[in-house]
Amino acid sequence: MSATTISRHAIVRCPFCDTANRIDLARHADGPRCGDCKRPLRVDRPLKATDASLDQLLQGAEVPVLVDFYADWCGPCKAMAPTLDAFAHDRTGDVLVLKLDTDANPQAAQRFDIRGIPTLIAFRGGKETGRHVGVTDRATLERLAR
Repeated sequence: MSATTISRHAIVRCPFCDTANRIDLARHADGPRCGDCKRPLRVDRPLKATDASLDQLLQGAEVPVLVDFYADWCGPCKAMAPTLDAFAHDRTGDVLVLKLDTDANPQAAQRFDIRGIPTLIAFRGGKETGRHVGVTDRATLERLAR
């Protein structure tokens, strides 16, 4: 199988109707759509995760997943956002980037022992493979996603 035909599936929740969709990230350029409401699923940006959806998103990904644990009021989190957005855009199809608001989702924050934000945790096969606390640069994001 050539590198261009290898599938890289992930579960992505529709931001409009919250339906879980299994998509092939290797075909992101084809413009995946929600199977229910037919609206586009944009995987070129950080996607929202919640206490209820996080496990499904982590377990359903055949690619590395980078989760940004953040809060809307957090200045360092806001400073980190443009770097994370650019990373998600540039690594579309290779890495799934998620954002989880720790104020709105305290169970996940407690479960992953989030003590400072932003905290970035990398997962592969649903298991944590790396962690960074605080604002960081693109090189650290790349290292975490490996």
